Amino acid sequence: MQVRYQAALHPVDSQRLILLHYSLIVKCQGPLYPKFPPGSKIYLTMTDISQNIRKLFSDLPPGIQLVAAVKTRTPAEITEAVQSGIKILGENYVQEAEDHFQAVGKIAQWHCIGHLQKNKIKKAVEIFDMIETVDSSEMAREIDKRCYAIGKIMSVLIEVNSGCEPQKSGVMPEDVIALAQSISVLPNVRLMGLMTMGPALGDPEASRPYFVTTRRVFDELKTGNLPNVTMQYLSMGMTNSYRVALEEGSNIVRLGTLIFGQR
Repeated sequence: MQVRYQAALHPVDSQRLILLHYSLIVKCQGPLYPKFPPGSKIYLTMTDISQNIRKLFSDLPPGIQLVAAVKTRTPAEITEAVQSGIKILGENYVQEAEDHFQAVGKIAQWHCIGHLQKNKIKKAVEIFDMIETVDSSEMAREIDKRCYAIGKIMSVLIEVNSGCEPQKSGVMPEDVIALAQSISVLPNVRLMGLMTMGPALGDPEASRPYFVTTRRVFDELKTGNLPNVTMQYLSMGMTNSYRVALEEGSNIVRLGTLIFGQR
């Protein structure tokens, strides 16, 4: 037997509890039954979030930047994360980023870590401090154009499709240098490094070839001495794979579940 409990919003601000946004799956066999009746609500305390962040900071090597992936998270969760030491917030969607930004303000740096559509770039450059997912000259030129209009210089990373998977966004490894060259001439865009996704699930070791490939291209670009290009950041690794990514040279990791719990 399989029972699914769907968490639901509950006003318990006085006890500083927040909703853990996910369904609890309980599998029962034979005479065993779940301990919680249907309709039970599952909460994660603010203290849990704070403790998760402190543990991560204690485990991460010096010099590693931690991006808190805040997709679907509440303003209360985001604020608690920042108050607990998070300095970079990562957003997948521009609309959600705009909503969060309006709710919590400029309390940290904001990174775009999801695929960016051309019609969202104008708003994106107003919100984000870095766009980690540039994968075409067209996108880079549009970012440059929109930044010029507001007097801003945008830091960007090239997203590398390190698995060469046609269904995924990102530029193929063999095309990264050409894209970097085209970005280097844009006055309102500064290329600062590379980003890759890798598999989100499964054996973390399965991510290693993706990270090795991206690190190889990173090193090649770093020795290329392109003008207006500073190969400073290698953004690799999520909750499932960040330890492997660190072993392969990542200095930015993007973590959500390890901070906030399952969605």
